[in-house]
Amino acid sequence: MNVIRTPEARFKNLPNYSFAPNYIEVDDMRMHYVDEGPKDGNVILMLHGEPSWSYLYRHMIPVCVAAGHRVIAPDLIGFGKSDKPTNINDYSYKKHMDWMQSFIDQLQLTKITLVCQDWGSLIGLRLAAENDSRFSAIVLGNGMLPTGDAGKVPTVFKIWQMFARYSPWFPIARIVEAGSFKSFGKGERRAYDAPFPSAKYKAGSRAFPRLVPTTPDNPASQANRDAWHILEKWEKPFLTLFSNGDPIMRGFDKQFHARVPGCKNMPHKTLKGGHFLQEDSGAEFALAINDLIANYL
Repeated sequence: MNVIRTPEARFKNLPNYSFAPNYIEVDDMRMHYVDEGPKDGNVILMLHGEPSWSYLYRHMIPVCVAAGHRVIAPDLIGFGKSDKPTNINDYSYKKHMDWMQSFIDQLQLTKITLVCQDWGSLIGLRLAAENDSRFSAIVLGNGMLPTGDAGKVPTVFKIWQMFARYSPWFPIARIVEAGSFKSFGKGERRAYDAPFPSAKYKAGSRAFPRLVPTTPDNPASQANRDAWHILEKWEKPFLTLFSNGDPIMRGFDKQFHARVPGCKNMPHKTLKGGHFLQEDSGAEFALAINDLIANYL
């Protein structure tokens, strides 16, 4: 497996991202993570999705740390400051699960409040279900856990899959900006493009759309069904914070309300924003997490 590392100079002087870097080894690769707040604080694990990195949570991390919590925000392998296999076939749903399992094992994380969005939910919800004794609560924003059993795949997602696979130009920062209500400044665009100096660094970001289980016989489908069986018995707090402007995920929160017992009587909210609601409603998102921990844990 050919693995490359983004030069550190690419990450200098990024706006609102002055967090100290932390690293561990997973599968002989270096994985970066933010680890802020007291080591004995409530653990909040923030998982990003596609094609972002921990920079997505830069406005939320300080709000949660100010409430006394320990916030951990890793960069998935292939993203951010983490190492990046260059072959798209070196990425799979199972490998991402194995890498994140190694991550929480090595850090010995327990009593975790999971915060997840986009592919952070495909990985995070499975991770929580498969390690349910280590997770205390789940906060889901614009995410899902697909099994491929739903039938027809939305046209907008098919277009996204084709674009990610065949587009000669895969403009990371502009993709994230297009999924937000706000316009980015030059510094923010530079930050989202920072992990990807050239096309060879983008294999991980191009891989994710095609790894989503869209048919019942997908290699990840049965493991996701098994995770759903656990979530359907999940009585610990499960809060949804979806946005009002996500063309793909909008409405999926109702599925969780209907199927997950832990959703009952929770203060679910619809926040203003696009797919990347951390950009549009980061402060509200973070305050809702703090309220959940203060009132339900």
